[in-house]
Amino acid sequence: MSLFLSRIGRFSARHRFIVTGIWLVLFAALIGAFAIGSTRDKPEAAAQTASSSTAASETLDRLATEFPSMGGAQDPAADSLQLVFEAPAGSSVADPATSAVVTDTLSDAAKLPGVAAVTNPLDPAAPYISSDGSVAVATLSYGGLGDTADKEADYAAALDLQESATGDVRVELGGNLLETQAPEAGIGEAVGVIAALLVLVLTFGSLLAAGANLLVAAFGVGLGTVGILTYGAFFPMGDNTLILAAMLGLAVGIDYSLFILSRFRSELRDGRNVEDAVARSVGTAGTAVVFAGLTVIVALVGLVVVNMRAITEMGVAAAVAVAISVLIALTLLPVLMRTLGRRALPRRERHLRETARLADEPARRGFLAGWARTVVTHPVLAVVAGVVVLVVVALPTLSMKTAYNVPGGTDPESTERAAYNLVLDEFGGVQSPLIVLAEGTDIAQDAAATAAELSSLDGVQSVTPGQIADSGDAVMYTVIPTGSPIDDDTIDLVSAIRDDTSVSGVTLEVTGEAAIYIDESAALNQALIKYVIVIAVLSLVLLTVMFRSLLIPIVATLGYLLSLLASFGGSVAVFQWGWLDAIIPAPQGDPMLSLLPILLVGVLFGLAMDYQVFLVSRIQEMHSKGMTPKEAVVAGFSKSAPVLVAAGTIMTVVFAGFASSTMAIAASIAFGLVVGVLADVFIVRLVLMPAVLSLLGKAAWWLPAWLDRIIPRLDIEGHALDAHDAESPARTPDRELVDA
Repeated sequence: MSLFLSRIGRFSARHRFIVTGIWLVLFAALIGAFAIGSTRDKPEAAAQTASSSTAASETLDRLATEFPSMGGAQDPAADSLQLVFEAPAGSSVADPATSAVVTDTLSDAAKLPGVAAVTNPLDPAAPYISSDGSVAVATLSYGGLGDTADKEADYAAALDLQESATGDVRVELGGNLLETQAPEAGIGEAVGVIAALLVLVLTFGSLLAAGANLLVAAFGVGLGTVGILTYGAFFPMGDNTLILAAMLGLAVGIDYSLFILSRFRSELRDGRNVEDAVARSVGTAGTAVVFAGLTVIVALVGLVVVNMRAITEMGVAAAVAVAISVLIALTLLPVLMRTLGRRALPRRERHLRETARLADEPARRGFLAGWARTVVTHPVLAVVAGVVVLVVVALPTLSMKTAYNVPGGTDPESTERAAYNLVLDEFGGVQSPLIVLAEGTDIAQDAAATAAELSSLDGVQSVTPGQIADSGDAVMYTVIPTGSPIDDDTIDLVSAIRDDTSVSGVTLEVTGEAAIYIDESAALNQALIKYVIVIAVLSLVLLTVMFRSLLIPIVATLGYLLSLLASFGGSVAVFQWGWLDAIIPAPQGDPMLSLLPILLVGVLFGLAMDYQVFLVSRIQEMHSKGMTPKEAVVAGFSKSAPVLVAAGTIMTVVFAGFASSTMAIAASIAFGLVVGVLADVFIVRLVLMPAVLSLLGKAAWWLPAWLDRIIPRLDIEGHALDAHDAESPARTPDRELVDA
């Protein structure tokens, strides 16, 4: 493979305009296709956001069959808000002073833009007052809402009304007319990108090389994004499909270019001319990039095990983004490397024909080389210390609680959440009722007994009389739970209803928004376990092929799992426990989004494979040249660790920029990645891996003879290139670039 890839790199270097033109034409074609597809009529949104096949979703389908009049029902809260009034302590909303405030506020609410009707909770004909008289709830119904701008204006007007309330009567505004949207990019993201560029400049000692690295990564992300959007214009996808693709595409795009560009500079220092350096860097580092990319692609496609359309779409889209990053690193990056020539080196090295000895001096005597020798000298202490740190950071994972959707809005401190909690405390789970479908032959005669049985279950506040289907074989009940959809009591209640067989011949199923969210969360949690197993097995198999070793894949996989748990733990401590509330601007204190762990598994696996390949491939190369195991660790570590530190630092600052978002979903994903990258790079790869390799010695590279015969040889060390160079006439240096 190394010889084939080197030829691709040499071809790209020799035919720069052709290669660049192909990529630009492809980009333009995708933009044109997207423009055409954007003008087409799209299917209904429901078809775009189909969920997994859970018990609740299947029951909802059966409910629509048995009660067809419900098929077109809309969410009653979709175009409405609630004004929730709480009387002063010890009084009632029916008291003259309080009722006057309620009446005046409702009168003002009726004049708000877009409001079509306002209910009066004090109306004796239709009261909406808590049993103790302390809370009253009015509904503001909106009609003919326009575009997003109109909704924002209408919601802002309602908020102004709520905030203008004074006196002892508490007024909160429940519901939201706006869909949750990603906030505009802020200063944090910009600072992250600038910091990444600064790290690249410090790593390369050349602004041109740093710019080339970022340019290639940015072009890859842009092309992948346009490609995915173009596909979505013709075949509708979920709104969140791009999240994983953009984030992972940027991450691996920077890493892959950094790895190949660093090897290119190393080959220049060894005295090769520019074209040969391009070919050899693509043949060696490019082989590792191809392998790492294929590993990540397979892992992302493996998200199909989740059996949820939205997750599958995200995985496939991210796999496409990674594939594009690999192809660009192998073809477009060589164009830029050939164009840069020796200007990819620091200015002081550009005029030297052989700078290998000069470049190796700081590597042999620098901090990272000294660190490698220290770890190799005290491997047991390094392993124990590293594992202890990761375990401590991972401990909060034991308290991790996930939810598919958090009711009452994303901000625990908002008036929307306050209103939700007031209604929940006084009226139970009336905002998220459970719809129970009872089925059986001649079930009408058992309707009353079934209702009584449902009322007797723990966690039930009330049960409405059953509605009998025209077929006579189904009855629909509305069950109001005592808690919210994310409360353990409600989750247990859903299971209890499904397991209840007290009424002979009657089967019970549950649906409704709350049940659907509960089932989706449970499905994601179960899928997470399957996905982690798939990832672990995949890692073991592919790393065995990559490094022709049995023990190195085991160590690498265990290290990845430790860094993953550390990522979970850090996310729980910050976003569930609120430990960094003063630093992180996003809302905290809610359960983790059920989707978050799966996203972290996929992204961190991709990055962990990159870092593992970057580090150990160099150590393997040194070992194949006859060095002792410890010498190979120190020599390979000294060459690859600077690149690894740069890659990890870049990802940390970029993700930290996203972690400054005010949107909890985006911030929690980014912060989890920050913790995961720090753990994987600076503890697993820079501490545990060299320490364990030094402890294992020659056993680290042991492979049974029978397995050695059947595993293909990837040749990341470049042996085929060495043989080819020995057979080929020596090439002269690039005289025109010596004085660049």
